[in-house]
Amino acid sequence: MNSIEALVLGIIQGLTEFLPVSSDGHLQIGSALLGIDASDNLAFALMVHAATVLSTIVVLRKEIWSLLQGFFKFRRNTEMQFIAKLALSAVPVGIVGIFFKDTVENIFADGLVITGFMLLLTAAFLAFAYYAKPRQKENITFRDAFIIGIAQALAVLPGLSRSGTTISTGILLGNKKEAVTKFSFLMVLAPIMGGFLLDLIKGDFAAATAGISSSALLTGFIAAFVSGYIACSWMIHLVKTGKLVYFAVYCALAGTAVLIWQIL
Repeated sequence: MNSIEALVLGIIQGLTEFLPVSSDGHLQIGSALLGIDASDNLAFALMVHAATVLSTIVVLRKEIWSLLQGFFKFRRNTEMQFIAKLALSAVPVGIVGIFFKDTVENIFADGLVITGFMLLLTAAFLAFAYYAKPRQKENITFRDAFIIGIAQALAVLPGLSRSGTTISTGILLGNKKEAVTKFSFLMVLAPIMGGFLLDLIKGDFAAATAGISSSALLTGFIAAFVSGYIACSWMIHLVKTGKLVYFAVYCALAGTAVLIWQIL
């Protein structure tokens, strides 16, 4: 992978991590179009995911700082409960990551057919959330946090958007759009950082980066961070204005195009 390819894929990752269109699915599609080896892409994906975590922290820095301040008061306050809900939401994806990691990686290696079908499923999730009119609850409950966490665990499948699935699930459960969007972006921090640290401990990261230059990794990281910052800020605004249905249309068209491409 050269620096130009890293730049393109970094931008794709940054934009699609927060827009409900599946970052992993688009990375697979982009890699296939550029003719990049899948093993290289796995190492690159680790870096660009770390970049989008950093962009999330920057965009939501005020909310994160407020949560940390409340947490370290060591009292049963709103911030402590919110962090507990984030921790609960990470349990399902943690179980998938620990016990089913090899299975998930094999699914990613099975080509783009699954990605196409999962993009269509993402479109269905977004459409249901757009047309549903559930009662608006003031706060995300522990029950809702766990259910949204299950949705996040399912979204490890390529083409099934993590943000699209979790935000749609939260809306269908009756939570306010802006609140569930911020919860969705915050809940991904622990799983991504945990996976990154796990790969570092196992030594997988060093082995995986053997075929990628440092300049390509740095280019991809910067591209993913900048585009992720823009997309994260933009997505919070888009959810407020209720325009998720446009992404449902996009995912339906993209999924159909991928399936036709693979069949032909």
